[in-house]
Amino acid sequence: MRSPLITLLAALPLLAACQSGNDAFFPANKSKNVNPDTHLTITFDATPTLGESGFIRVYDAATDALVDELDMSIPAAPSRRRYGPECDYLKTPYDYTRTVMPTNRDTRPGTPSAGAAPETEQRQLTIIGGFTDGFHFHPIIVHDNVATIYLHNNMLEYGHKYYVTIDPDVLVCGDFPGVKKGEWKFSTKKSGPKDPLNLTVNCNGSGDFNTLQGALDFVPDWSKETITIDVAEGDYEEIVYCRNKSNLLIKGAGMDKTRIHYENDEGFNPHPLNLKTNEKRGTFPSRRGAVAFDNCADIVLQDLTCETAPKGQAEGLLINGERVALYRVHIIGGGDALQANGTVYLENCELDGGLDSILGRGSLFAYRSKFRNSGGPVTWVRNFAPDHGDIFVECHFEGTGNRPIDFGRTHLNAGTDYTDAELVAINCTVRNFNPKGWSQIGCETAVQLEFNTRDADTGKEVDYSQRDPWSRRLDAVKDAELIKNYRTPAFVLKGWTPESQIQ
Repeated sequence: MRSPLITLLAALPLLAACQSGNDAFFPANKSKNVNPDTHLTITFDATPTLGESGFIRVYDAATDALVDELDMSIPAAPSRRRYGPECDYLKTPYDYTRTVMPTNRDTRPGTPSAGAAPETEQRQLTIIGGFTDGFHFHPIIVHDNVATIYLHNNMLEYGHKYYVTIDPDVLVCGDFPGVKKGEWKFSTKKSGPKDPLNLTVNCNGSGDFNTLQGALDFVPDWSKETITIDVAEGDYEEIVYCRNKSNLLIKGAGMDKTRIHYENDEGFNPHPLNLKTNEKRGTFPSRRGAVAFDNCADIVLQDLTCETAPKGQAEGLLINGERVALYRVHIIGGGDALQANGTVYLENCELDGGLDSILGRGSLFAYRSKFRNSGGPVTWVRNFAPDHGDIFVECHFEGTGNRPIDFGRTHLNAGTDYTDAELVAINCTVRNFNPKGWSQIGCETAVQLEFNTRDADTGKEVDYSQRDPWSRRLDAVKDAELIKNYRTPAFVLKGWTPESQIQ
């Protein structure tokens, strides 16, 4: 993550290593009261190149014991996988129960859960949010002249002094000699946040945590009290994954100010060789999202952006939970930009993605939100009765690619028919939109309804004459009760009425 304190770092002691010698550390050498979830950054006066060998090591200064180690010779991502016919869904639902949260300090990353096949290749792995199977990650990410070092999560502790060493071949930039013992040391805060119900996150180190993941790891499972996490303006480059969390309010500084992102995707963090994800309830959890709330309930996210820019299919935000509300959240992804499983509410949100921007096996109610797609279906609806599907009220749909977009599709996938699939659009506007309305409706029993769809430029109601024959245009008089019901979140979301923040 790029530190916003770069201008302040110029006053720190320098290594006189890279070209003019204008590089510096964050946390600064001899810093005190550092958050244990901090990343380490080095600011050079030119763009450094990543080496393919060497070690980054962190030691406990009191004992010289090795605390963490990154081996640059280990690749981050797995090679291309081929799945055999034995790869299938779990026979029983995934078990989320736990009494403690495993971390990299006490559990080997890559420890399989739910009978998953272990990794067959040596790759960079770290445990995030207690998911012991681990996530592949980049040990160093370079942007311009800043190199950010990602230690394994949860390795640093409160009340400790540490020093860092870096081999010379880890980063290549001018005559950078690496970092030797004594040249970069810091101490962490004596203890955690004073107010466990009101947490602050700031990537410059001034909050209770530097990362959103650090704050989420601090939050106890299934809290009965509401916990607020304020995420300050900034750029947070991290994979975020949590499970078993409840009664959380996560507030950013604005969707254009607080950006949480990572270049994750299905190829970078794929499902196990023997277990599929995404299709059935209770399946093995997916690890391909930039931000994921898994097996959670009563969560509110507002005023921030969740983003991934993957080479393959991935979500900027992946939700598996009940009563998850999003307000003024911008979601950016590749393929399935948003995966919404459970009961999910969107208000004044924006979404940018490719084909099937939304994937979900639950009920989604979107109100006054904008959906932009580079061509194709906005959503692939996969709900099963009695659950409702995807309902859009006073939303906007816009194609940004060379071909127009459409509402969605409900056809066969991996041998599964979606006979109960439901997509309803009421009082929505469209631009660069397919006159057929839907990519493909898999069966006649699927519910595909719309009312008062208008052209965004003219304000006039669209021509429905080319719509799919299995879709239906609602009538203002005959279907008045049905229209009223679909405009009511509680009707769609199993009786849940999320609070509207529109004045």
